[in-house]
Amino acid sequence: MPQTDPRVDAYIAKSADFAQPILKHLRSLIHQACPQVQETMKWQFPHFDHKGMMCSMAAFKKHCSFAFWKGELMKDPDKVMTKIGETAMGHFGKITRIADLPDDAILLAYLKEAKKLNDDGIKLPKKTKSNGKKELDVPDYFMQALEQEPEALATFNNFSWSNKKEYVEWITDAKTEATRDKRLATAVEWMAEGKIRNWKYVKK
Repeated sequence: MPQTDPRVDAYIAKSADFAQPILKHLRSLIHQACPQVQETMKWQFPHFDHKGMMCSMAAFKKHCSFAFWKGELMKDPDKVMTKIGETAMGHFGKITRIADLPDDAILLAYLKEAKKLNDDGIKLPKKTKSNGKKELDVPDYFMQALEQEPEALATFNNFSWSNKKEYVEWITDAKTEATRDKRLATAVEWMAEGKIRNWKYVKK
């Protein structure tokens, strides 16, 4: 029997009617591809762990999203994945019906690849710091957490590049997953209140 988390059941049950069959379908395929997967809730949406984070899914007002934790390392032979940027639409864009997803056989193959990356202990490359100004690489999980709080997402999108960078670096520089989770929760809370990363040091 699959190892399920009642919090994921509750998340699916309270999602919009259109989203429930999508989330149930994704969940079923994830367990089929990786019977040992562990369900959990992080940043208010379902995650699936196997020797570390493997993938996640989320439901919004008008669409669902799905993301692989190590998507940037995956081969994508069928060219079905999209790079996640600041819109937090996941690796398959806005999903409004099951038909928006790749065929089950393709998705199962991709899920098995994601499982193998974790089985083999493959790590995401460390972000290199640069003094030069460049396009900010915002992690998938960061944007998906923000999209759960529209006010925080709006604040982030309206930030200057440097204000965005301060939050992103604070989150990604965390040494442990527990620290990263705590920082992300705090960051979302602060941005929902319209605060920059170092708001405590701003002269009044």
